[in-house]
Amino acid sequence: MQLYFAPRTISIAVAIALEEAGLEYEAIQLDFAGGEQTQPAYKQINPKGRVPALVVDGGILTETGALLEYVAAKAPEAGLVPDDPVLAARMREVMYYLASTMHVNHAHKLRGHRWADKTSSWKDMKGKVAQTMTTSCEYICSNGLRGPLVLGEAFSLADVYLYVVCSWLEGDGVDVSAFPKIIAFREAMEARPSVQAVRAAGML
Repeated sequence: MQLYFAPRTISIAVAIALEEAGLEYEAIQLDFAGGEQTQPAYKQINPKGRVPALVVDGGILTETGALLEYVAAKAPEAGLVPDDPVLAARMREVMYYLASTMHVNHAHKLRGHRWADKTSSWKDMKGKVAQTMTTSCEYICSNGLRGPLVLGEAFSLADVYLYVVCSWLEGDGVDVSAFPKIIAFREAMEARPSVQAVRAAGML
């Protein structure tokens, strides 16, 4: 497998999942600052011009949630998705919230052009990021984390996804000290060999 990624982006969630699953992969870094993701060569891999993209035997996969599910299915012995259907749904509930709401809140800081043409609108969106990300943290603490991890004690794909999103909080202007539950969650994740491996590789 080949994983196309950019450091500190959501694509790192897939790298962590691959490490958790014990699957071999080649990590290919894109130069986001240089706009490599917008060039024709990469557009042939992912027409959306975003990361992650995962090259597998059956073709090319995109979208973080889909890639995480693929990794879990390739290595069921890793137990990244719970067998209990309610717990599996709760895991996905958090993942879908991260994709549809919290990641979008974060993207308003630097990607305002996706939603508006006037630069004044971009500034307005950027100015609200600390507030919307703080609100998302409040939701995660009250409804997302059911214990040290998303599902309580059991590790799942949702923890990988949430960890990377939570790595952006200080940069988004969130007062993380107000969320001891998130601090404890991040510390627990940072103790995992998978996270340590991607950090050592310069991905985080």
